[in-house]
Amino acid sequence: MSESTLDQNPVTTTDDTQHQAQADSRWQQASARVNQLREQINQVVIGQQAVVDQVLIALLAGGHVLLEGVPGLGKTLLVRSLARGFGGDFRRIQFTPDLMPADVTGHAIYHAAESRFEVRRGPVFTNLLLADEINRAPAKTQAALLEVMQEQQVTIDGETHRTPRPFMVLATQNPIEQEGTYPLPEAELDRFLLKVLIDFPSQQAEEQLAAAASSGRIEQKLQHGVQAVFDAEQLQQLQALIPQVQVDQQVLSYAVRLVRATRESSQLRRSAGPRASIGLMLAGRAHALMQGREFVLPDDIKAMAIPVMRHRVAVSPDMEIDGETADSVLAQIIESVEAPRL
Repeated sequence: MSESTLDQNPVTTTDDTQHQAQADSRWQQASARVNQLREQINQVVIGQQAVVDQVLIALLAGGHVLLEGVPGLGKTLLVRSLARGFGGDFRRIQFTPDLMPADVTGHAIYHAAESRFEVRRGPVFTNLLLADEINRAPAKTQAALLEVMQEQQVTIDGETHRTPRPFMVLATQNPIEQEGTYPLPEAELDRFLLKVLIDFPSQQAEEQLAAAASSGRIEQKLQHGVQAVFDAEQLQQLQALIPQVQVDQQVLSYAVRLVRATRESSQLRRSAGPRASIGLMLAGRAHALMQGREFVLPDDIKAMAIPVMRHRVAVSPDMEIDGETADSVLAQIIESVEAPRL
């Protein structure tokens, strides 16, 4: 009996080792493909590596992104590059004060001669939707995005229509020019997984950008340099890996403690809700996957805490007078919460 046991142990150990090697290989391959897409986009969207990373994390997590930055920083170019990277459809809506909800979702038209209704689908029926200057449309039009962002479906004339998969909204807003704008309601802000700030590039990056754009090389790179790394179905397979990324209970507790700490801060007049905890776990898992890991570290959570929560909190008036921002207050909160040592 002892001899039989000794004979079986090496086989079991070898099988376990092979299984672990296959699992590690799967995560490394997934990370390599995402990083290949990242490198291609960075060749087109110059000097915005952090922005590209965060948008890719949101894409993997199946979330939406609110991009804030002044015009001319490559927001449209980023979405076009992303769409080409997985062969997806891309549409753009320019939000204006006269834009109606039906212009976003679609509407039903009655054909009197044929005595029937025909549904004309709006631009939301795509893979990547760029909602440009979303805060220029009134609340009623902004609300047209709520159902499709949460449920990935649209109700037209009482009939439900599913959007293509994958589906992602990237909305932009200008932080400087506020005349004629409508603040996004909290319910809509909460639907965005991340708020990403896109800032001016560095001196060196701007020189590269100016040279490439003025010579037409950026458009050439977009058309010929950005190739589909995977298709829509393969992207959904990558997205399906996110829930499988392992999270230790201590890391989960750390993420929730970070969110709950915003509710105890006197520096904030609005704190983050449970959707922030969920979003932080999703973003942390996606961040780990991009690093080629099948488990989440506290550093993954810390790296994504500000992008996940900056649009879900509001600084108190006293702090605003002192020049504090949501980012600076959140940074203080993050430093005050002890991270687990794994």
